Amino acid sequence: MPFRFIAFAGAAALLALPAFAASPPAPRDAKVWAAAEAAKPDQLKLLEQVVNIDSGTGDIEGGRKIAAILSARLKALGFSIESVKAEADGLPDNTVATLSGTGKGRILLIGHIDTVFEPGTVAKRPFRMDAEKAYGPGVSDEKGGVIEGVYALQILHDLGFKDFKQIVFLIETSEERGSSGTHALIGKLLADADVELNLEPGDTPDVLTVWRKGGRTFHIDVQGRAAHAGIAPQDGRNAITELIHQIQADDVFPKSGDGLTANVTVIEGGTRGNIIPDHASALINVRVRDKADYARVQAVLEKNAKAPIVPDTKVTVSGEPSYGPLANNPGTDALAAKAEAIYAGIGKTVTRGGNGGSSESAMAFESGIPALDGLGPAAGGFHAPSEYLLLGTVTPRLYLLTELIKDLGRQPPPRLK
Repeated sequence: MPFRFIAFAGAAALLALPAFAASPPAPRDAKVWAAAEAAKPDQLKLLEQVVNIDSGTGDIEGGRKIAAILSARLKALGFSIESVKAEADGLPDNTVATLSGTGKGRILLIGHIDTVFEPGTVAKRPFRMDAEKAYGPGVSDEKGGVIEGVYALQILHDLGFKDFKQIVFLIETSEERGSSGTHALIGKLLADADVELNLEPGDTPDVLTVWRKGGRTFHIDVQGRAAHAGIAPQDGRNAITELIHQIQADDVFPKSGDGLTANVTVIEGGTRGNIIPDHASALINVRVRDKADYARVQAVLEKNAKAPIVPDTKVTVSGEPSYGPLANNPGTDALAAKAEAIYAGIGKTVTRGGNGGSSESAMAFESGIPALDGLGPAAGGFHAPSEYLLLGTVTPRLYLLTELIKDLGRQPPPRLK
């Protein structure tokens, strides 16, 4: 009985999964493959150069340095370069590189050069490689993908490929904060695109990203009243005590899993050890598969904010700009099938997956533009000192991106319905 039940349950689970028909291998383009192989040493040198520039979100000088390096490369390939002021204060300009061709497809490549790491991180752990991996702040998230994009365009230039209507390469500077400085620009570029290819890293061992959670950060701010902690603590209204209450009351959502998650990521409060704190704040990072869950979380936070337990404290809730989810959809599946066929043509297998990280591809999806994500080299350890890039995927992923651009330039996909 237990054995039969398990077997039945397993079969039901398999039936519930989406079925993907295997695509026949695409013919291997020997010239592109040779060019991708030949590019690897210089590709890794350029990656080392940009990884060894601190560019955490908000690092204006680091962003400028990297943009100057990449803009010069793209300008040499015939791209027109525009620096676009960020839509929020304290961020570097975004770079929009545009090239016109003679074909049909309008392709938007998106990559980001901002990282989650603080100034001085490069000095502590600069770019390095071993036999299998490259390491360093932002090596895969997402500088590896951005450099891959540059070299795919280099290969197309060197081969004289012009069978596309337009290629736009957006190199943005605030993705790690939900593209707070780029939302309007992305919307504008999507209005003139047939397809979006995102240079976020692929998951290991070699996975394309066909779904993503949306991500939004909520702020909880508590205003209390300062007082001497020894002489007159009763005159104070402890903002930290109230913040702890709010966090406990809000702790009703899952912290992990494929669906909605909510996790406290930052807590701040107090100024000195002898003062009752008059201010405290926390950040709650929320990830969703269903965009409606944002409102569900916000409703709980706002309800609790109206019921503080420390008298005379005020609690406010606000949210940062956010991405919606990239849902499973036929447009992305069709692009993934093309990618699988291209990979099969070089004797390799790429699989499909998804994760809780969010990206600009959600905006493409919401705009009705087919999008494929996770096209950078396969990698892991994101947002941590262990971040790495798998060197064995550098050449295959460069070949894949180059061939996808060729294919979509010749025949763009239909809009999502």
